[in-house]
Order: sequence, then C-alpha cells, then structure tokens
Amino acid sequence: MLTAIVAAGVASALLAWLAGGILREAVRRYRAQFTAEARMRLGEAFVFIDPTQVWTASIACCAASAAIAWLASGSVVAGAAAGAAMLAVPRWLAARWRRRRLARFDAQLPDTLAALASALRAGASVQAALRVIVERSDAPLGQEFGLMLREQRLGVPFEAALGHLYERMPSEAAGLVVASLRIAAQTGGNLAATLERIAETLRARLHLQGRIRALTAQGRLQAWVVGCLPPLMALVLDALEPDAMALLWHTPAGWCVLGLVAMLELLGTYMIRRIVAIEV
Repeated sequence: MLTAIVAAGVASALLAWLAGGILREAVRRYRAQFTAEARMRLGEAFVFIDPTQVWTASIACCAASAAIAWLASGSVVAGAAAGAAMLAVPRWLAARWRRRRLARFDAQLPDTLAALASALRAGASVQAALRVIVERSDAPLGQEFGLMLREQRLGVPFEAALGHLYERMPSEAAGLVVASLRIAAQTGGNLAATLERIAETLRARLHLQGRIRALTAQGRLQAWVVGCLPPLMALVLDALEPDAMALLWHTPAGWCVLGLVAMLELLGTYMIRRIVAIEV
C-alpha cells in the first residue's frame, strides 16, 4: 500500500514537472512571437515603444480581467475564459489601428496626387515634388513617403522603395499610385495626367464609401447591440436571481451553455458584419 502511494506521488510529481516544462516552453514561444509581431506593427505605425513593455501590459490586463471575472461570478472557469479572451485584445487593437491608418492614408491620397501632378506640370521632378509633399503632409502619408525618400537616399532603388511603401500600406489606392509611378519610371509618359485621373477616381470612391457607411450604419449598430445585450442580460439576471443563475456559472452543464451562447454570439456578429461590409 505504501509503495503504491509513493509510486502515485512520484508519477504525479513527474507529470506536473512535464506539464510545467511544456507550459513554460509554450509561454516562451508565444512571448517571442508576440514581441516580434508587436515590434513589426509598431515600427510600421512609427510608434517607438519597447515590445517587452507591451507584453508586460498585456499579461497584466489578462490577470486583471481574470481576477475581476472570478470575483464577479465566483467561477474559476469564467475567470480563465476572461483572461484567455483578453489575450486577443492586443491583436484586435493592432488590427483596428492598422485599418484606421490605412483609411487615413487613402483619404489623404487624392489631394496629394493632385498636388504632385501640379508640381510635375510646373517642371519639377518626381523626387523633388515628393520632397515638397512630404514636408507639407501630415501623418501617415508624410511619414510613409518620407521613409520612401530616405530609403532612396540610402541607395535603395526607386522601384524597390515603392514596393516597400505598398507592403506597409497594402490598399487598392496605394497599389494604383505605386503602379503608375513604376510605369512612369520605366517608360516615361504623361505622369501628371495619370495622377490627376487617379485622384479623381479616388475622390469618387471615397465619396461612395462614405454613402455606403451612412446607409449601413444601422446594421453595424445592430451588430453591437446583438453582441452586448446577452452579457448585460446575464449580469442583470445574476443580480436579480443569483440562486437560479448559479447553475449557469458553477455547473458543467452551465459552462456548456455559456460556450454555446458565446459561439452563437460570435457567429451572429460575424454574419451581420459580413452582410453590411460592402466592397467598393
């Protein structure tokens, strides 16, 4: 009997040690991936913050959200779910920030292209006109074209610098501008007229996108309402009927129901956003 107990203890200790090693390795790999991606995304946005600070803040937010959820519900599962969900928040914020930066870049392009075409008609070279535009433009357009010009001064070919610009700003509007500048650098031609036509096309496209956003605003608001209403109702019911809601928070069947509700919530929100996401 004593031998069996000792063997079970040794086996448990060995499994715990192996699980701890696997967990440490997984955390190490995730941290390396997280910091590398954060360094790249922050560099693209010209935000110079140490990625390790972002990692520390992310872990602190995960721990805080898990503790708040556990204290509010009394369920360890709810706390673990809240902490795991918080891990996705930095990537979501980075993606949202990137989309907003791309949108601002596209909104600045029509006026910039018109100014560039005017400078070319006045006899300036492409590089000289771009330098003037960089000095007078706000972020992010001024930052991106300024980086492109700095790359050229360091010896990077013009076409390669344009390719790097498109990699940082992978939008359809940026692709049109990069393609026109590449063709002009290779074959020549009336670049000013081409840029003016692209500017007119982009203005019309931005105007149409604005009308579409106005028409689909109600649908996008419905997606937020559909996503937020069930959690709020659960909190209200938990305050009014804590004994009845305890089955939802503290039993395996309740956890299964919560998981199913979360999946249906995500699916419904995704479907609504897909319906109102009209590409132009």
